[in-house]
Amino acid sequence: MIKITLPDGTSRTFEQGVTPMDVAKDISAGFARNVISAKFNDTTIETTTPLTTDGSLVLYTWKDTDGKKAFWHSTSHVMAQAIEELYPGAKLSIGPAIENGYYYDVDFGEHSISDKDFKSIEARMIEIARGKHDFKMRAVTKAEALELYKSQNNEYKVELIENLEDGTITFCDHSTFTDLCRGGHIPNTGIIKAVKLMSVAGAYWRGDENNKQLTRIYGVSFPKQKELTEYLHLLEEAKKRDHRKLGKELELFTFSQKVGQGLPLWLPKGAALRERLENFLKQAQKKAGYEMVVTPHIGQKELYVTSGHYAKYGEDSFQPIHTPNEGEEFLLKPMNCPHHCEIYNTKPFSYKELPKRYAEFGTVYRYEQSGELHGLTRVRGFTQDDAHIFCTPDQLDKEFKDVIDLVLYVFGSLGFENFTAQVSVRDPENPGKYIGDTENWEKAEQAIINAAKDKNLNYVIETGEAAFYGPKLDFMVKDALGRSWQLGTIQVDYNLPERFDLTYKGSDNELHRPVMIHRAPFGSMERFIAILLEHTGGNFPIWLMPTQVMVLSISEKYEKYAEKVLNLLENHEIRALVDNRNETIGKKIRESEMNKVPYMIIIGEQEAANNEISVRQHGGEDLGSISIEAFSEIIKADINKTLKTFK
Repeated sequence: MIKITLPDGTSRTFEQGVTPMDVAKDISAGFARNVISAKFNDTTIETTTPLTTDGSLVLYTWKDTDGKKAFWHSTSHVMAQAIEELYPGAKLSIGPAIENGYYYDVDFGEHSISDKDFKSIEARMIEIARGKHDFKMRAVTKAEALELYKSQNNEYKVELIENLEDGTITFCDHSTFTDLCRGGHIPNTGIIKAVKLMSVAGAYWRGDENNKQLTRIYGVSFPKQKELTEYLHLLEEAKKRDHRKLGKELELFTFSQKVGQGLPLWLPKGAALRERLENFLKQAQKKAGYEMVVTPHIGQKELYVTSGHYAKYGEDSFQPIHTPNEGEEFLLKPMNCPHHCEIYNTKPFSYKELPKRYAEFGTVYRYEQSGELHGLTRVRGFTQDDAHIFCTPDQLDKEFKDVIDLVLYVFGSLGFENFTAQVSVRDPENPGKYIGDTENWEKAEQAIINAAKDKNLNYVIETGEAAFYGPKLDFMVKDALGRSWQLGTIQVDYNLPERFDLTYKGSDNELHRPVMIHRAPFGSMERFIAILLEHTGGNFPIWLMPTQVMVLSISEKYEKYAEKVLNLLENHEIRALVDNRNETIGKKIRESEMNKVPYMIIIGEQEAANNEISVRQHGGEDLGSISIEAFSEIIKADINKTLKTFK
C-alpha cells in the first residue's frame, strides 16, 4: 500500500500501481471527468501513470494553469500529426505550450505555408481529435530514438536526442503519430473540441540566427467551441484597447527612430498624465513618512559591482561610458537602490531615527533586445516609482504591512480590483542565482509570508521567482479583459545592507545592520500607464483625465458665455477646455467622444439666456440643463467614487 497526500493536506491509502485518474475517481466521479493532468512530487506525469511510492499528488482540470498547459501541449502533438500528413517530408522540431496556446517549429522543406493554409490544418486536427486517441508514453533507448529520426532525416530531433542521457528518453504515441516528448498530456484527443491557428512566423532553430530559419505556427485550443468564440472576441477587444493604438489616438506618447528604439517620448497630454500619477503617489507617500530624493542617471561601474547588479545584469545594460580619465567607467543606472544605499550612508543613524524611507521617481536603463521591445510594456528607459525603507528587524513587519496598504490604495483608486498576491521565493535547487546567506533568506521569506497572511491577502507561493538579492511580494492583477499582469512589488533585502556596510547604532550602543525594503506600487510609469490604458480602454478615472470637461459652443455667438463657463469650472478646480472652432456641434461631440472626455457641456441660445449648462456624459447619456454649482457637485461625487482616501 502507498499513501497519497492531496493539496488540502489530507492523505488516502491505495494499492501500489494506482493511477492519478484512479485517485480522482476515488474522490468523485464528477471531479474525475474534469481531470486532465497531474503532478506527483512536483513532477508532471500522465493521468495513467502508475504510482509506486508515497507522495504528494496534484490533479489539474482545464481551470488550472497546469491543466491548460497539458491541454495545449497535447494539441501541439495533434497539429504536428496533421502537418506531417498534409505536408509529406516536413520535419518537426519542438512544440511547447506557451502562456496562451502553443506553437510548433517546423522545417517545411519545399513546401511553403501561410495563414491561407490554416483551415485545412484545423479541419484535419478536428478529425484527429474526434478519434479520441489515447496519449501513451513509452521509454525508448537512445539508440532506438536516434534510429527513428535518422530514418526520417530529421536533424533537429537527432540533435535534441544526442544531448539527452540514455535511460531518460521517452516517446508519446497517439493515433499513428509518435513524437519525442518528456510528458504532460491530457488523457485523449477527444477532449479537444475547438482549435484555431493564430499566426505563422519565422524562428531560427534554437534561437540562433546562424542556424536555419524554421516556420513557427502558433495555435490555441479549447474544450468547448463557446470558449474559443469568447477568446477570439477578447482578442478583438484587446486590439481595440492596444495601448500603442490608444496612446497615438489620445496623443499621449510616441517613439522616434532618431531618438532610439525603446525610448518613449511623452507628449504634453501624456506628460500631464504622468505628473498627475506622480502627484497622486507623492501625496500618499508624504502621509506615510517618505522623503523624496533625486539621484543621477549614471553611476560609476564600481557602484553596481558592489551591489551585485553588474554581475547579474551587466549583459542587459548599456555598454560602460569611458571618460578621458584612464580606467574610469560609468554606467547608465540599471537600478536606483545602490544610489539610495549611498544616500543612507552619508551619516550615522541610531535606532531612534529609523525607519528612513527614501522615495524617487528614478529613470533607469536596460538594454533590452530589439525583438523584445513592445510599446511601453518593454522599453530601454523607464521611470520607477521607487522607494527604499531602511529599518530595524523589529520594524520590518509593520513597515512591510504599511507598504501593502499603500499598494492596495493605489489599486483601489485606479480600478484594479481583481488581483492575487504572489510570494516569490528562491529556488533551493539553484543557489547560484542568488546572493546572501541562507539564514537571511529564510528570515526574509518568512516575513513576507507572515505579512501576507496577516493582511488576509489571497496569495500563492512561487518558487524560483525571487530577485537575486531577496524574496518579494508581487501583485498579479487581472485587467478588464481577464489578462494577468504583474503590477506592484515589495521586496525584503538583507543583502544590500551587508554589501554597502550599512549600519545603525542600537539601544545597546553596538552597530547593527538595517533591513532594506524595496517597493514600487506602479512598478514602472511606462508599463503601468500601458496596462492602465488597456484596462480602461482610455477611459481613465475622472480624477486622472487630462481634460475632464469639454465646453462646446454651438456657434461663435456664444463664445463669451463659453469662456465664462470655462472660468467658473476652473474656479471649481475642474480641468476643462473650450472648443470654439467653426465646426458643427455634431463633429465636436464626436471628437470629444473619441478623446474619451468624460463630460461635454453644450452651449447654445437657451443655456446662455438661462445662465445654465447642458451636460452630456461620455457614452451619450444626456444629463439635461443644470447650474454650474450642481455640475461641480456631480464631478466631485464622480471623483470621490474612484479616488480613495489614504490614511
